[in-house]
Amino acid sequence: MTQNSTLVEVKNLKQYFPVTTGFLKTKMLKAVDDVSFTIGRSETLGLVGESGCGKTTVGRTLLHLYKPTGGEVWFDGKKVDAHSIGEYRRRAQMVFQDPYSSLNPRMTVGDIVAEPIDVHHLCKTPKEREDRVHELLKTVGISGEQATRYAHEFSGGQRQRIGIARALASKPEFIVCDEPVSALDVSIQAQVINMMEDLQAQFGLSYLFIAHDLAVVKHISNRIAVMYLGKMVELAPAQELYRHAAHPYSVSLLSAVPMPDPEKARNAQRIVLEGDVPSPLKMPSGCSFRTRCRQATARCAQECPALREIDPGHFVACHNV
Repeated sequence: MTQNSTLVEVKNLKQYFPVTTGFLKTKMLKAVDDVSFTIGRSETLGLVGESGCGKTTVGRTLLHLYKPTGGEVWFDGKKVDAHSIGEYRRRAQMVFQDPYSSLNPRMTVGDIVAEPIDVHHLCKTPKEREDRVHELLKTVGISGEQATRYAHEFSGGQRQRIGIARALASKPEFIVCDEPVSALDVSIQAQVINMMEDLQAQFGLSYLFIAHDLAVVKHISNRIAVMYLGKMVELAPAQELYRHAAHPYSVSLLSAVPMPDPEKARNAQRIVLEGDVPSPLKMPSGCSFRTRCRQATARCAQECPALREIDPGHFVACHNV
């Protein structure tokens, strides 16, 4: 990816949290450990992995909702720091996972959507503000007349649309989508995903799309990154990952995706991982996946594998690939 086409660049991002383990004893929990990737203009990067692997923390740290422990975030060729954070906050937004708790119940929908407009002083008059709110609600399929209603009067799918309208209010170029459809019914999921694709085509948006559902990620993403215990273990174009997944963890994740064809589903071999996910406070030496990997060797216990390119655009962190 050329420099001009790269919008977001993350270099060696780290996010550690202090955890109390005893009387006056603390230990650092490595929620995100040395993660690097890029996102191009109008591109969607899917981020998948088990619960607790650090996906949401990557998204929040990327937007500086958590102050990074280490590493750098570059946006449109500029490093994000104390001087550039104001402009970055306008151009990068987030859609949260839970549409029930991410909207303020005391505010009308119009005020919720207008909050980024007010914070960044994007409208000069109340009439201009009102017209902009109605335009945003119409963009996500909600009537402008409903701007005076409260969040509890809407369904889950409508609330998530309101959350997306709020994210669009500051005219961003990049949106972190933190499992935006996981709390919705399947039919509503399809509507929201299709709407997000239409918005991307209309406004040229870039997405970091965090999700559990691999079928949804495959549908919307150009490239997919797989995380395990705070580290990125594989990064590849979406079709390449589904056809030729290389890391043992990625292969096991893909084997769990339901197949619509009963014949193929019966013949497919499900790879069941052995053991439990290690505690982030007591990480195994070397490769963090080795305790559940059937291909683990002595080298895996001694040395942590680096993310390396095995095919053009296909990166894997595994000694045995």
